[in-house]
Amino acid sequence: MSHAIRPRRVTFDWKRTPLHWIPDEPTATHVINVLHLLLPAGERWFVKVFKEALPLVTDEQLLKDVRGFMGQEATHSVQHAYVLEHLAEQNLDTTAYTRHVEWMFDVLLGERPPRVVPVPRREWLRFRLSLIAAIEHFTAVLGDWILDAEALDRAGSDEVMLDLLRWHGAEEVEHRAVAFDMYQHVGGKGAVRYLRRAEGMVMAWPTLVYLWIVGARFLLRHDPQLAGGRYRLRDHRAAARRGLLPSWASLNAAMPRYLRRSYHPSQEGSLRKAVDYLAISPAARAVAAKTTGDLAAS
Repeated sequence: MSHAIRPRRVTFDWKRTPLHWIPDEPTATHVINVLHLLLPAGERWFVKVFKEALPLVTDEQLLKDVRGFMGQEATHSVQHAYVLEHLAEQNLDTTAYTRHVEWMFDVLLGERPPRVVPVPRREWLRFRLSLIAAIEHFTAVLGDWILDAEALDRAGSDEVMLDLLRWHGAEEVEHRAVAFDMYQHVGGKGAVRYLRRAEGMVMAWPTLVYLWIVGARFLLRHDPQLAGGRYRLRDHRAAARRGLLPSWASLNAAMPRYLRRSYHPSQEGSLRKAVDYLAISPAARAVAAKTTGDLAAS
């Protein structure tokens, strides 16, 4: 099914969103909040790497999809950065963590390979594209999960935060194949292309797990509303059993799917479900209504 990928204008009002936006669930709240720590720098990096690769794209439809993907990812980065500002206003300053994330993306995985990794520039670009394809696999899995996570509604979660997460998750499902297709297009041919794709996943998944656990520990330890806040695996698992988090088992199961040689991301999630949510997202509808009103008044 042909589907145009385009960025959407959104706006979120954080003034009434509490620090523990899932009531009485600090672990679930902060495990999900790790997204805000990783995505501003991470999605800016996606856009930078794709800009490097654009001259190598010879397929017109892929080029349109990539440009739409870049627009969506840039918007995601900005909106999650606003959440970091909101956390800081609630006396939870995340700078000590996010500066390490920025170093990882901007320096370690920057345009030039580190001196200890003597590879040609083209191969370095292909490797970074393989990392993005692997990460986008998990963002699509998470996006599909959040669209179905009715337990978050039943728990009384903040509606603005849920809308941000579901709007973002829906767009991740919508563009779930773009990074994979981009890698396949410029990643070479044959067994070497597949092995590099597998290498991207083997490196990306453990790194994501590490960053997620360290990020959750940071947020819980520095939460001004908790005395001696700590990340505990048993609390994480308990929240997952209640449907407030995806289980580690479900996320781990996503890795071998990706490693199948026949795999394609179109097998993940439901495009129809994603598009249906994007049509009713309060943040997207509010901007669309304002734009329509402005046009009518002009």
